Amino acid sequence: MQNILLEMKNIEKDFSRTKVLKGINLQVKEGEVVSLVGENGAGKSTLMNILFGMPSIVNSGGYEGEIIWNGQPVQMTSPKQAMDLGIGMVHQEFMLIPSYSVTENIKLNREITKSNVISGIFGRSLGLLDYKEMEKEAKSALDKIHLNVDVSTMVGGMSVGFKQFVEIAREIDKKNIKLIVFDEPTAVLTDVESKWLLDTIKEISASGVSVIFISHKLNEVTEISDKIVVLRDGELISTLERGQEDTTGIAKLMVGRNVDFSSISGRPEEEIKKNEVIMKIKDLCVDMPGESAKGVTIDIHKGEILGFCGLAGQGKLAIANGIAGLYPSTGEVTYKGKSIPFQKPLEVLKQGIGFVSEDRRGIGLLLDESIRMNICLLAMQIKNQFLKSYGFFKQIDRANMKKTSDQMIKELGIKCTSCDQHPSALSGGNQQKVCIARAVVFDPDMLFISEPTRGIDIGAKKVILDYLYNLNRTKGTTIIITSSELTELRSLCDRIAVIYDGKVKTVLRPTDSDEKFGLLMSGLDA
Repeated sequence: MQNILLEMKNIEKDFSRTKVLKGINLQVKEGEVVSLVGENGAGKSTLMNILFGMPSIVNSGGYEGEIIWNGQPVQMTSPKQAMDLGIGMVHQEFMLIPSYSVTENIKLNREITKSNVISGIFGRSLGLLDYKEMEKEAKSALDKIHLNVDVSTMVGGMSVGFKQFVEIAREIDKKNIKLIVFDEPTAVLTDVESKWLLDTIKEISASGVSVIFISHKLNEVTEISDKIVVLRDGELISTLERGQEDTTGIAKLMVGRNVDFSSISGRPEEEIKKNEVIMKIKDLCVDMPGESAKGVTIDIHKGEILGFCGLAGQGKLAIANGIAGLYPSTGEVTYKGKSIPFQKPLEVLKQGIGFVSEDRRGIGLLLDESIRMNICLLAMQIKNQFLKSYGFFKQIDRANMKKTSDQMIKELGIKCTSCDQHPSALSGGNQQKVCIARAVVFDPDMLFISEPTRGIDIGAKKVILDYLYNLNRTKGTTIIITSSELTELRSLCDRIAVIYDGKVKTVLRPTDSDEKFGLLMSGLDA
């Protein structure tokens, strides 16, 4: 019989008098895989932050309830305490140092030193790093997850998939590891890499290490879980044993309603091609590390929803980033008959082209400004909206900003305390909604949006996809979506361009077969 490793009893937490966790109970046995599912804002991250002793919890009044670890009551006060107990975490947003090697990242803060004359006098902290032994241990950790990579490689130049596995190797290398929390580990991985990771998690569990798995991909959850814990609005809704519910049943428990992505379908190709070509892309090359475009050529018709799909690293993300001027680009892009200047983002925006980046925290948001400012700033800068003129002087129209941001918060269902809250305090799904709200308020004629639902729960996905669909149908906005989620592209797009080796392999209808998409995305002919 498996021993109980972790118990969290009646856990409660509030931020600014808003209760975000309401009496949560969680139990994890040794070697067990427990999945934690729920919409963004359901409380998953807050619960794990409590377990990991994160400063955001400690510095905001702590938490209520009881945590029992290995049979002993503990009060979690710091990440170091959690790590000392044997709790590790693989973060959705990598906690790696790009300029360090694989070895240095795996052994960070647990470096192996060898003594010398100085360390003999002044202590081990002045010893020399034993790189040979460190590389040996790093290689051993990588071998356990079947990753064959040069341990001297700099992490910054690696694919996102390899970075994810380096994070896992770092946790496995810890000698006392007993529990690993995986926070959306497959959000940035290809299907092949995701399967590899799930197989790795199964092996970790079989070795006796417990796993808490957080994911919005319910097919993965049902595949690897011994137990599934469903949260909604900070409350425990259900604890399910393996096989007790299918993905549809779990989704309904998460959101409190049925969720259907099949109701949206693309328009006939003949209807799309009746409209004028609003943008011509010819031989576009973009020097984006790990995602280079190598000669993309395609015409985009006014009022269509066009999707870009492809495996990770094949260049699909480079197209929007190149046109936005974020990476060195060559080729020719014309919009409404006028040439678009590369490396001049403001000029592109002034032509009425909007962008929502796949990197919402790095590029998409001003994390230390209010939600109100995030939503309204672009329209203010480019179109002089939300400004009152008094002769030569202009003043910010804060009342109009509040009215507009409150309206967008309501329309998109952004879960926040008010428009004055900072996006840094929001969940990933709500941060993404803020990015989309800003683009909508900017009111572009054409909108490029990359990975709109990455790391977002199934309920928020539906809200975002429906909103984009309605934006296209009611306002005629031309929308170009780049996504790793083929199911979503097929539910929304009129046409889908398959990107392979930095070029357009072909353009498909959303109704084309899974086999055809799969073969073409792999570079084969269908």
